[in-house]
Amino acid sequence: MGLHEMGRCWFGAVFIAVISFWLLVSNVVDGFPAEDLVLHLPGQPEVGFRQYAGYVDVDVKNGRSLFYYFVEAEKDPDQKPLALWLNGGPGCSSIGGGAFTELGPFFPSGDGRGLRRNSMSWNRASNLLFVESPAGVGWSYSNTTSDYTTGDAKTAKDMHTFFLKWYEKFPEFKSRELFLTGESYAGHYIPQLAEVLLDHNAQSTDFKFNIKGVAIGNPLLRLDRDVPATYEFFWSHGMISDEIGLKIMNECDFDDYTFANPHNVTDTCNDAISQANSIIGDYINSYDVILDVCYPSIVNQELRLRKMATKMSVGVDVCMTYERRFYLNLPEVQKALHANRTKLPYRWFMCSDVLNYSYTDGNINILPILKKIIQNHIPVWVFSGDQDSVVPLLGSRTLVRELAQDLEFKITVPYGAWFHKGQVGGWATEYGNLLTFATVRAAAHMVPYAQPSRALHLFSSFVRGRRLPNTTHIPMDD
Repeated sequence: MGLHEMGRCWFGAVFIAVISFWLLVSNVVDGFPAEDLVLHLPGQPEVGFRQYAGYVDVDVKNGRSLFYYFVEAEKDPDQKPLALWLNGGPGCSSIGGGAFTELGPFFPSGDGRGLRRNSMSWNRASNLLFVESPAGVGWSYSNTTSDYTTGDAKTAKDMHTFFLKWYEKFPEFKSRELFLTGESYAGHYIPQLAEVLLDHNAQSTDFKFNIKGVAIGNPLLRLDRDVPATYEFFWSHGMISDEIGLKIMNECDFDDYTFANPHNVTDTCNDAISQANSIIGDYINSYDVILDVCYPSIVNQELRLRKMATKMSVGVDVCMTYERRFYLNLPEVQKALHANRTKLPYRWFMCSDVLNYSYTDGNINILPILKKIIQNHIPVWVFSGDQDSVVPLLGSRTLVRELAQDLEFKITVPYGAWFHKGQVGGWATEYGNLLTFATVRAAAHMVPYAQPSRALHLFSSFVRGRRLPNTTHIPMDD
């Protein structure tokens, strides 16, 4: 065979391969946006499910657009529901948090240039959708600078628009069961979004959102209850002295606490709070008081990534936040995710530096909104990692009980241990078959990060409409 014939054969083989590839892609993404298909992330292990990422324009006139990352369920995605996850802040990224640190299918590898598989990803139980919200967070942006001054109401409105337009990209999910989940300040985001979607349903004669449940972890619900719980937590965990703990409890009146008037208390109270914060110091991770902290500035890169991260806290990479930031700022990663299409003048950060979020919105009492959701027969789960001092279970548990009393719900499952793999996964109680409070034992503010297996069990039970198991089938020794 001559060179000419060989060249023709080689060209023909390549042509056939390319055509076959695009026929495969067009078949695989039938009904989904081919332009948003993520073919392969840098350093990604091979998987059998599809990923999509891109933008949804929520305000074309202002040039405001939200970035999303969507992961199909690992098995039988056509038969599984859709779960939205939002991180809090306000102003922190659900891509960096939920997707690549907590419950998504991949975590950054030790050198920050690749990915490793998360065997406890929540896409084992559901299709997952992560959104960087509001505009100004992560890769979400606006061409109108004033859009970066925002608050709860505008955030919920934009997410409503986002969903309507996202469903245009993924029409088969319009009728699919929808679960709304998140953590921390998503204790505001998720209930307020649910309320907007319920209002849409009440007014619409056409499409209605198929909301099947709301689950929020370590959520900010009511500031004047959640803040004093932090100091109760410090005291109960031996992190501050009796003297300072008693001084805060006796001198500080947290009723009607607001960000604008944060203490409404005496100088003695302020002094006690300052002493408490000083004692806690910078060497404890307030979001997980039993987790070691990362010291990237005092050890070389290789030691930090290859040795320290695995030895300081067994099973938890305490330096993952640094690895995540490095990975998501790689140009090839952003290209693969179809992210940063406007070439933003700043690097990707977990929490936004450009956002001017209304701090007074943190004062909103979320309990009446949760009440409205429940009255629409939508189950609500509040779950708490029990090692979180930022939004501790002590406040959340009390608020859930008071909400149940307001709804005149009786206890349907008494407070007690729930089990996972023969061990106590946490403690839980249920009111009126629609309101559940659960703790996750040895978990942090970011529950799936610290206790991935227990978190997956909790989430799977939630989306399947099952109660957490209150018995163990593993025989105990006498």
